[in-house]
Formats: sequence, C-alpha cells, structure tokens
Amino acid sequence: MANAYVNVYKDNPTEGGTDGTAVSTGGTYTSPISFTLDASQNENQIVKLAIRTESGYVYNNATITDVGDTNDRMKLCKTENGTFTDSITFEQITATNQIFYARASSANTENPQTDRSVSFNVSGELAAV
Repeated sequence: MANAYVNVYKDNPTEGGTDGTAVSTGGTYTSPISFTLDASQNENQIVKLAIRTESGYVYNNATITDVGDTNDRMKLCKTENGTFTDSITFEQITATNQIFYARASSANTENPQTDRSVSFNVSGELAAV
C-alpha cells in the first residue's frame, strides 16, 4: 500500500528518475525494506532508497526519521559513505527520486529474529503545485 502524497522506493532507484518499488506503508509488510544480517558476525548492510512525491505535490523541509528503533540499529544518510544518523532532512522533495541510504546493523548478543519494530516517519510541509 502506498501513500497518496509521498513514498519511499527500494530496488535500486535512480537519482532524478521515477523508478523503484514503493515501500509498503501502514504496517502492511507487502513490500518492506529488508536486511539479512548474521548477528554472530556483527554484520551491517546498506540499502539504497529514494523518496519522491506524487505528481502535483512538493514536500518542503522534509525530515525522515527512524521510529521504533529501540536497539539503535537503523541509521540514515544522504550518501552511501557519509555519516549515518537517526534522521535526515531534504529541503524539498519533488516528483522525482531523491536518493538516500539506510544502514541496518546487528550485534553478536542478539538471537536470530525478524524485527518489524522499525519504520520511517516523514514529516514536513506538503503543498500542491
């Protein structure tokens, strides 16, 4: 299920394009962002994502934040090799992909699990154009 105004896209989206697969919203898990990590190896993985609005809208001062990350294992960054943090901000999101990256990490103190506690929240000012 996609949002009517702004969505995150996975599956190697292209900067400035309109490709990618919309990530599920509202806890449906029909198209989640997925990481497969070996906790015994303290692995981490980076996934390329994009955010864009539906045609006819812009999202100003948009902040993407990880929510429900109780173990602080999810981080975000606008570049693949930059500093990953708990939130990132875009001055304006339009109807073309703006790339960002999510990094998940594991720790050897964890048991094997499927963690569905983390989600992304996008806040800002939506406007029709």
